[in-house]
Amino acid sequence: MRRIIINEHLSLDGVIQGPGGPDEDTTGGFELGGWSAKYGDDISGKTIIDAIQEDYDLLLGRVTFDIWEPYWPFQAGPIADKFNAIKKYVATKTRTESSWEGTVLLNGDTIEQVKALKAGDGNDLHMWGSADFIQSLFEHGLVDQMNLWIYPVVLGKGKKLFAGGTMPGGFKLIKHAVASTGLICASYEANGEVLIGRAGEE
Repeated sequence: MRRIIINEHLSLDGVIQGPGGPDEDTTGGFELGGWSAKYGDDISGKTIIDAIQEDYDLLLGRVTFDIWEPYWPFQAGPIADKFNAIKKYVATKTRTESSWEGTVLLNGDTIEQVKALKAGDGNDLHMWGSADFIQSLFEHGLVDQMNLWIYPVVLGKGKKLFAGGTMPGGFKLIKHAVASTGLICASYEANGEVLIGRAGEE
């Protein structure tokens, strides 16, 4: 059985839209793109490279795919080499073809197709971005792990990691690091139901 692992750059108020640059994703009039760019250091960079170098296939929403498809095939380096070499599953209701080698378009009932992928054999499925698609995965309890890079910024608007409809669940911290800029790198693994109690009681 494969796991679904999401990788997200996250503001303190939960925004994941457009971390990489001003023109990355301006959907909804978002004007704060590039908010992650000035907070990296060697520690956070290593956690990102470590995540990228794992064995996995990509699972992407259509908007993120549309941003990546004209970019990564024309880049060089460890990130581009990885993304260009592996299989890319894309949730889409509008795309019917792609020239990016290794792309598989998931048309129709995407969630059922994702469930079938998850239940099958093969590499884990890693996600980046894909804010709208992630909501459907949370709603159906399909996320097994979250790798989050949490930045010391509040954006006040933009697409959020948890936008509503998420199934309650507990998560366990499995690794973490803190960058010199205040960026927190944390990985959480799904860990059953939310534990309920009363404050002050053991």
